[in-house]
Parts: sequence; C-alpha cells; structure tokens
Amino acid sequence: MKPKKSGLTDQELEIMKIVWEREPATVRDVYEELLSARKIAYTTVMTMMGILEKKGHLKRSSSGRAYVYRPAKPKSQVVGGIVQDFVRKVFDGSARPLLVHLAENREISEEEIEEVRRMLRRRKEGKR
Repeated sequence: MKPKKSGLTDQELEIMKIVWEREPATVRDVYEELLSARKIAYTTVMTMMGILEKKGHLKRSSSGRAYVYRPAKPKSQVVGGIVQDFVRKVFDGSARPLLVHLAENREISEEEIEEVRRMLRRRKEGKR
C-alpha cells in the first residue's frame, strides 16, 4: 500500500490560506469564507479540515463546543516547500529556467523588479 501524500491539493491549499489569514479558525469560519466565493457544503469543509489535520498541516483544539484550528507550520515554510517541489519536478531542481520564464512571459512591474533587486543585494551582502 502506498503511503499517503502529505502535499496539498488545490482545495486544501485554499483552506490553508484562510486558516493562515484568520489564525485561529473554526470550520464555520472557513466554510463562510469559501461560501462567499462558491457553493460548498459545510460537511465538505469539515472533512477537508480533518484530512489536513491527519496530514499534519493543521492542529486542532477545543473551544467550547467548536474545534479551533491553527496551522501546524508557517505559511512561508509550506509555500517554500511547494515551490521547491515544483522547481525539482518541472525544472530538474534549477530555479534559473523558472526565473527566465517569469521574466520573459509575465508582466512584471518596475516595483516587483526593484524588490527582487533589493532581495538579491541583501543575499549577496549576507554571504560576504
């Protein structure tokens, strides 16, 4: 039997984004947020949050009659892992083709370019 993947599906990532933003969040909080964008069943949200807890992405505690959920890991750590996994799978571990693709095929504002320059300067200075 194959071990279950701990990665996030699109729907799970959507739920995690809400929990990271609201921290902490109940199933009702997440359900209402999702419902404002599209039709979804409360039980679906409850099931998905249970799956996220089993996968180790959420921590659950009791607060009165409701369960309260918090992220098990910070957003930056999870997103970083998703990006690294993507770069490994699609670009054989090299970020250069991804950066070239983004620079050539995406509208990038001057503000975004300057922000990248600042980050690269800080990284270079930190390595000296």
